[in-house]
Amino acid sequence: MKADTTEQALLKGLANNDSRAIETIYRDNFTMVQSFILQNSGSYDDARDIFQEAMIALYEKAQSQSFVLTCQIKTYVYSICRRLWLKRLQQLGRYTNHVDSLEETVQVEEDLEMHEKRNAEFAIMDRALGSLGEPCKSLLEGYYLKKMGMQELAAEFGYTNADNAKNQKYKCLMRLKKLFFSQYNIGD
Repeated sequence: MKADTTEQALLKGLANNDSRAIETIYRDNFTMVQSFILQNSGSYDDARDIFQEAMIALYEKAQSQSFVLTCQIKTYVYSICRRLWLKRLQQLGRYTNHVDSLEETVQVEEDLEMHEKRNAEFAIMDRALGSLGEPCKSLLEGYYLKKMGMQELAAEFGYTNADNAKNQKYKCLMRLKKLFFSQYNIGD
């Protein structure tokens, strides 16, 4: 997927201190972080500080050979900034939700894991759909993505009636399911 390639290129650039990669990450993410912090009792300077801490954390992760980013950089940076800011608010006593542990308040790891798992599943589905072949791929895309009806699909794919198109769609869906789960179980 192209987005993954771009994200990996940005991470590699960050790890190699490429100013263009750093500027791109900053440009694409700072406004989001600034908005979050300003809406949660912070200032522009607070946003800059928190974002800088997040960039350092991302830089250190990008330096590690074992680090694999399976979500968007935006999601990762936002999660780090959110956690850092809520922790700072708690330290300043401006965070009113009193709990024994910040872990109970901000479950960033679980959220991040959920996003990473979902992104991985989408990637597997994309690969499964890509290896499905024609006419199944186009038939399923027509039904699920283009919201075409059975009569429309029958006419488009040359089936004698809507019931034949429905049967073929079901067979294609079962093939896709089999491809998805064969790749999904390999990843576990």
